[in-house]
Amino acid sequence: MAMALKRAAGQTADFLRDHAALLRKVQWVIVFFYLFLLIVPAAMPLPDNAASMLNNLTIMAQFAFWGIWWPFVLVSMPLFGRAWCGLFCPEGMLTEWASEHGRGKAIPKWIRWGGWPFVAFALTTIYGQLVSVYQYPWAVLAVLGGSTLGALVIGYLYGRKKRVWCKYLCPVNGVFNLLAKLAPWHYKVSEEAWRHPERRIESINCAPLVPLRNMKGAGDCHMCGRCSDYRGAIHLTPRSPEEEIVHIESGDHWQTALIVFGLMGLAVGAFLWSASPWFVTVKQAAATWLVERDIYWPLAQNAPWFILTHYPDVNDSFSWLDGAGILMFIFGAVVVVGGPLYIALWLADCLLPGVRAQETGKRASAAKWLGRFGRPGMHRLAQGLIPAAGAGVFLGLSATTLTLLKNEGMPMFWVTGTRFVILGLALLWSLRLVWRIVGKRRAHIGTQLTATFVVTLGLMPFCMAWYLFFVVW
Repeated sequence: MAMALKRAAGQTADFLRDHAALLRKVQWVIVFFYLFLLIVPAAMPLPDNAASMLNNLTIMAQFAFWGIWWPFVLVSMPLFGRAWCGLFCPEGMLTEWASEHGRGKAIPKWIRWGGWPFVAFALTTIYGQLVSVYQYPWAVLAVLGGSTLGALVIGYLYGRKKRVWCKYLCPVNGVFNLLAKLAPWHYKVSEEAWRHPERRIESINCAPLVPLRNMKGAGDCHMCGRCSDYRGAIHLTPRSPEEEIVHIESGDHWQTALIVFGLMGLAVGAFLWSASPWFVTVKQAAATWLVERDIYWPLAQNAPWFILTHYPDVNDSFSWLDGAGILMFIFGAVVVVGGPLYIALWLADCLLPGVRAQETGKRASAAKWLGRFGRPGMHRLAQGLIPAAGAGVFLGLSATTLTLLKNEGMPMFWVTGTRFVILGLALLWSLRLVWRIVGKRRAHIGTQLTATFVVTLGLMPFCMAWYLFFVVW
């Protein structure tokens, strides 16, 4: 069975390598449909209450982007690695094309800053909530179109036939990098074969800038197949989905921030604020306080649509107070959900035998402040939380999928149970990974149990937030 899987994987990789021209044509078709769904709905009137996916392009595009594309691209990462990035992503195709015809300048230091995966994800998520990106085509054009424009500009300016945008600045690069570590496939490099190549030694272009000889995991690889059998040393190989997390990946400050404060804190706040009665209660109390003091400007709904949601024709506009409330709710989730989890990781690491900090050339000086409040071992522990973090983002995005399907008349009796099953399995997988990572530290069984229990306690606010969303609200 293992040999059959390995043979099939090798044949697949060789097919991708040998049919690169055909795949490029497929990518251009995807680019066309992406730009069509991005631009055309923005030029159309907003749909009325009778519109549906079957008779309105705007709602169909909304379902395509937020009901199918984003949730299931996330699912594809732990199943197939970053194959979406290498084979289908329109931004990846466009930035590489621009780089092929661009100026080819050296990549500046500011682009290579290690904090971009966290910062870009946070800013895009927050901005998307302020402009209601899941509901309105102009907001989609601003968020996704802005990202695509950035990919084109960066591609034109830097690198030659490279995906500099994808490597450093893409808002979801960090998320995809984390989830792809769970993939049961990776391109394995044989050091012996690399040193003594028997075939295919001509140079190849690794567009996502992966150091092929030293490639250990699947986080950065775009699974495009271009390097298959290069020097007779690189082959697509099946592996355990836990191998990279437990045996290879050590994590770093920014990945821990993205997992704990980004995916399990900020994203939770972004998904939950619109369903929370607490948000409405606090906003009404604040509005009353302002009116009693004759302070009316925060209640004005005069912000342009590209700053705050402003669609008076459909009676949907945010006041400045709404915007402030959304920001407070999201940052509150960062503190209330992410804070206890970060502390739990720190305490769990304190219980375990020490681990030596690994110096990597990637450590950015701007990230050192985070390291002062962390410990090298806790960043390795945080890697075990990737399944739970990914499941949370999927459940949040799929809420749009379910809303649109509900509007089309699909019964929803199965939803709550399915959500709990997905979240429960992801949490169990995360705790298993944490247990195995702790076990690598050669701790006494009692210490191993205690450390895992501490991390479990840290996950309680995260679990409670989703319980409120699934059942109470």
